[in-house]
Amino acid sequence: MTAPDDDRILALADRFIAAIRAGDIEAVKACYHSEAEVWLNTAGVAVNREANLAVLAAFAAKTSERRYEDRRVCILPGGPNRPGGYVQQHVLHATHKAGPVLVLPAVLVCQIQDDRIIRLEEYFDSAPLIAWRAQADAAAA
Repeated sequence: MTAPDDDRILALADRFIAAIRAGDIEAVKACYHSEAEVWLNTAGVAVNREANLAVLAAFAAKTSERRYEDRRVCILPGGPNRPGGYVQQHVLHATHKAGPVLVLPAVLVCQIQDDRIIRLEEYFDSAPLIAWRAQADAAAA
């Protein structure tokens, strides 16, 4: 296991978000460790890399644009028994193909192992997402 330096952590954080913005699921996969798990506060459970990639692929298929605004990344130092990583705050703006725009403030907490994300925790209020889905369904009907 290698401890990533700050520049490599920031580069990984940038690649990860750029891949999601582009809807490039293979590039997202390359940012994840093979044993990665993703935990969402709205579900309360962690899923493996493949399950998360399926969700991201479906999200990319439903949206024509994904932007991350007000993005702030802070390095988390590692220790002898815990990997380093980063925290990212942002506001996601995603345009559904049916028209509605999602505006979703969120926080990611990522732990890095071997220059890949080994654990990602995502925190956001689900109310804007629920409303966005309802608007998209109404617009598509």
